[in-house]
This record gives sequence, C-alpha cells and structure tokens, in this order.
Amino acid sequence: MPDRNMEFGKFGAQGVKGYEAAARQLDALVEFIATPVTQRRGMLARLHYLTRSERAKTAARAAGLNVTDRTLKRWAEGKAAPSKKSLAQLEAAYLQVRRHNVARHLLQRLNKDGRGTRVEFHPLNQSQVNRPHVRAVSFRTLNVRNWERMVEAWAADDDEAMDAAWFDDITADLGSDYGAYEYVMNIGFAA
Repeated sequence: MPDRNMEFGKFGAQGVKGYEAAARQLDALVEFIATPVTQRRGMLARLHYLTRSERAKTAARAAGLNVTDRTLKRWAEGKAAPSKKSLAQLEAAYLQVRRHNVARHLLQRLNKDGRGTRVEFHPLNQSQVNRPHVRAVSFRTLNVRNWERMVEAWAADDDEAMDAAWFDDITADLGSDYGAYEYVMNIGFAA
C-alpha cells in the first residue's frame, strides 16, 4: 500500500500537492471579484461585500478584519486609504467569507444528488527524472461522489484538513497506486 512521499522531487519530479491543485480548481469555480484589492474599485467591492449587512460584518470580523466601523466608513468615502497590512486583511477576510458563503451551493453542484463529478488527474512531470527512477504514472479519471470534507476544509482554508480529505477520501478510490497521485501537475473538474 502506498504511503506519503517523504522527499518529493529528490530525483527531479515536478508537481504540486493534489489538494492544492483541487483547491485552485474550486477557487476557479467560484466567481470572486476580479479587480485587485489594490485598486480603489476592487477595495470598494470587497468592502461592500463584507459590510452590506450586520451578518456580513460579523463574518468579516471573525475572518480577521480588525478595523473599526468608522475606519471602514472613511475608506468607503475616500477620506482615508488603507495600509498594505489592512488591504491584506481585507483580501483575506473577503476570500474566507466568500468561500464560506458559496460552499453549500458548490457542494450541491459537485455532489449532483449522489451522481458526483468526474475528476481528471494529470500526473506529475517526470521529464527531468533519470530513466531508472521514472515511475509509471498515467492520466486517470475518477467520479467523485463525496465532496463534503474537501469543500468544508476548502471553505475554512485549512490545508491539513484539505490534504487529509483529498488523500484519504478522494485519491484512495483510485486503487492500489493512489499514493502516486499525491503530487500532480493538474486536477481538472467542473461543476
């Protein structure tokens, strides 16, 4: 039975953790604000999203936006500009709140009433690995029917939980060589 890679890349293989590629794909499925937070328009859009109701403000504060209501108002009116640290807090809070808000809907789309979603596993790049060390890893597809743990960990931005959910719940269904897909070049799916 395969286990976790201890020294990934030692012989020249390239790739990313499977859960990181899956998280990127989940992010791509969610419609985030496209304008960067460093531009006034992007900052105002995020402010509006995080302050449009008391519930949204509470979620923003729980996500780490530690600024007074007075400061938020001054930012919105253009009387003050946020520092780089405050912009980073605003962006992090926005991403966390947005993920939390769309997680339930995204989970329904991925599970499709038990039918699941077809996932493509693009294997790691072994072009720089010497011939004796090359491992036979092929392109695989899998129909994933249970996304709960993965989406919950993604919404919480918990890397350890995402890794555990991806490796133990999803790739384990690939069969006896599931450990070969701990690192991949890409994960593809749509919902």
